[in-house]
Amino acid sequence: MKLAASILLLSGLVMLQACSPASNGPDTGAVTDSGKTQTQRTPSPAGASVFFITPVDGETVHNPVVVKFGISGMSVAPAGDARPASGHHHLLIDTELSDAQLQQPIPKDAQHLHFGKGQTETSLELSPGEHSLQLVLGDANHIPHEPPVMSKRITINVE
Repeated sequence: MKLAASILLLSGLVMLQACSPASNGPDTGAVTDSGKTQTQRTPSPAGASVFFITPVDGETVHNPVVVKFGISGMSVAPAGDARPASGHHHLLIDTELSDAQLQQPIPKDAQHLHFGKGQTETSLELSPGEHSLQLVLGDANHIPHEPPVMSKRITINVE
């Protein structure tokens, strides 16, 4: 009975060690002095940029709004693909990312659209009125690069 209990206890300790943050698995971040986790950001090449091919800043458009994304100095790759100097597009609609949000995966909701299959255009249905759009390139894990590769925020008017 003591042998069985010892084996069970030893197995539990091995499992705890294997699942602990100090394991040899992938490291997604480092813990700061304040106890908060910081994510490792993927470097972006100097001069890399993303931009809108269409629409252009100040343009009046109709639904569906066709948005085409451009990229320079890097390549588009699907989410999960960690090739150097690559990433995938995220479209921000009527919002922006704070400095803190640039340190973590970009949210996925109605204002933060992910194009994780490597898409370079989309068609949107937007309510009539003024809207802001901005592109942000995310790495394999949806985290903005360092420095961030972001387009200028543009404003469009939907009729």
